Order: sequence, then C-alpha cells, then structure tokens
Amino acid sequence: MKKIEAIIKPFKLDEVKEALQEIGIQGLSVTEVKGFGRQKGHTELYRGAEYVVDFLPKVKVEVVLTEDMVEPAIDAIVQAAKTDKIGDGKIFVTPVEQAIRIRTGESGDDAI
Repeated sequence: MKKIEAIIKPFKLDEVKEALQEIGIQGLSVTEVKGFGRQKGHTELYRGAEYVVDFLPKVKVEVVLTEDMVEPAIDAIVQAAKTDKIGDGKIFVTPVEQAIRIRTGESGDDAI
C-alpha cells in the first residue's frame, strides 16, 4: 500500500477529485493548508500599505491505495491539477505499513 499526498491549488480540487473518481478511487481526505515553495509568496497592497503574503492557500489531498493504482492516480492528479504556472504543487508518495477499517476490523488492502 502507498499513500499519495498532493499539494495543489484550491481551485483545482474538484477537477482532481473527479479525475480520481474516474479511475476508480473512492475515498480521499482533503485538508486546507498554507505554504510556499519556489513561488515564495507575493506582496499585496492593503489600505495603502504593502505587505508580504508568505504562505499561500493550498489544498492537500491524501489517498491510500494499492500499489497497482499508484501510477494511474499520479497521472490523474498531474493532468487535473496542472496549469503550467508556478505553484501548481507537489505529489509525495510514501509506503503505508498497515491500514485497518474500524467498523469491520478488515486490514491491509481489504481496508482500503
């Protein structure tokens, strides 16, 4: 099992969700986060004063899946989240040792 964490632009969330559903992924978690990478934030003008917005709003999508679904999921996220502009985000893939469904007690691949 693997866990995919994708940090994306907030307005791309619906497209990413739909793309994952189209390839058969049923469950995911979404968190509103703030951060910056190479984008480094930007300056804004408020009541005549300039200030720096360091942390930009992003959305983190997390999904745990079987090994065979990792590449299709990554492809779906990239296609749906891409704008070809700086700040499109990142995808991280990490191993998951165990998953347990609380309701039934199922574990491993059966739990996801």
